[in-house]
Amino acid sequence: MHVARLQASNAAAYRKLMLEAYALAPDAFTSTVAERAAEPDSFWVRRLADPAGLSAAFGAFEGQQLVGTVALEFSARPKTRHKAAVIGMYVSPEARGSGAGRALLKAALDCAHQRPGVLQLTLTVTEGNTPATRLYTRAGFQAFGLEPMAVLNPAGYQAKVHMWLPLQRPPPSA
Repeated sequence: MHVARLQASNAAAYRKLMLEAYALAPDAFTSTVAERAAEPDSFWVRRLADPAGLSAAFGAFEGQQLVGTVALEFSARPKTRHKAAVIGMYVSPEARGSGAGRALLKAALDCAHQRPGVLQLTLTVTEGNTPATRLYTRAGFQAFGLEPMAVLNPAGYQAKVHMWLPLQRPPPSA
């Protein structure tokens, strides 16, 4: 398994993996399969190769197959340029337990540390998603709030735990 920054040429594989994510882990995402399946190819390319440089996406590969992904979104707004959001974290079921999640998160942390002016990362995780919460906590993220009724899924409303990580120090190993 290896992790690499995703490029526009990875858009089809990225789209396929994310549609799987929305289908298999609907409570982890605010988007639905139907919403994202309707997006044009340009949406997926822009997510990977944003011309404004406001995003970065990474993929975990088993051979040539994309089995996991995570992305960062950076802010262009003057008052929030110091923050980046970790989004779209997903590892396919067959690759879980392989270290793909840790490797993806490390790539995202390394990228954020290299971007001038970024002082913190934020993310949300669905309340009760113990494996994801454990991964983020081990990487140094701390919970700072709970958003009740954050998303509505077939099973009902679910809360999101908001987490953050200050970047003034070298990245902890994920």
